[in-house]
Amino acid sequence: MSELSTADHDRSPPTVNVPRHYNAAFDLIERNLAAGRGAGIAYIDDAGRCSYAELAERTARFANGLLARGFEPEQRVLLCMHDTIDLPVAFLGAIRAGLVPIPVNTLLTPDDFAFMLEDSRAALAVVSAAFLPVFEPLLERLPRLRGLVVAGAPADDPRSLAHLLAMAGGDAHYAATTSDDACFWLYSSGSTGRPKGTVHVHSSPIHTAELYARPHLGLDATDVVYSAPKLFFAYGLGNALTFPLAAGATTILMAERPTPASVFARLRIYRPIVF
Repeated sequence: MSELSTADHDRSPPTVNVPRHYNAAFDLIERNLAAGRGAGIAYIDDAGRCSYAELAERTARFANGLLARGFEPEQRVLLCMHDTIDLPVAFLGAIRAGLVPIPVNTLLTPDDFAFMLEDSRAALAVVSAAFLPVFEPLLERLPRLRGLVVAGAPADDPRSLAHLLAMAGGDAHYAATTSDDACFWLYSSGSTGRPKGTVHVHSSPIHTAELYARPHLGLDATDVVYSAPKLFFAYGLGNALTFPLAAGATTILMAERPTPASVFARLRIYRPIVF
């Protein structure tokens, strides 16, 4: 059995000091603007690109749009969305507003979605257009569900995400949350019964980024990241949101399922990427 060297014994584990007054969306977005990465590409999907400055504006508009429609901090927002730029916008925008997003597995059944909406008492669901026929009937069944926002719907549809963003102001509001306030939920797979909602606090994302992604993966602003696990998975949320945003990297998103053919197609398309 090998022995640890003196250097190994003396090496202290990394620590992260998160202030009491802290909003996770503020940290992940504004650190990149402060570092001069506003023009850098945060996300690329099959429809286009989104810079860090554009991500800041879109999340501000999403946050302000929810608040203007009467949604309040600490209310839950269920996200059933494909992996496109719209998902980080909705996820971070909800956190900006002090609401609590809940990304859910897009492959679940209507009964599963109904259970999660009822269990979380979600006031709003943001869904990709493909899932509108599944969620629309739930509005009548679930009185706490006040409405739907549809990503990918035409901009002239009042329920579309594009309409919400166009009508909202872009001022840089962030909710005055604390490091141990509820930030987002993720549901378990349900292998031991009904899925269980797991609450993550505002300090959780930056802890995983600083204690795992930076020292072990070595991510930095020069990296381009693609994650086979989708954003609704805990590991996918780290891979494609928390880790790259904390480092100022670029993330490739893909809406379709990650088959060998679809993954290798993206690797061919985006290597190399010229900014």
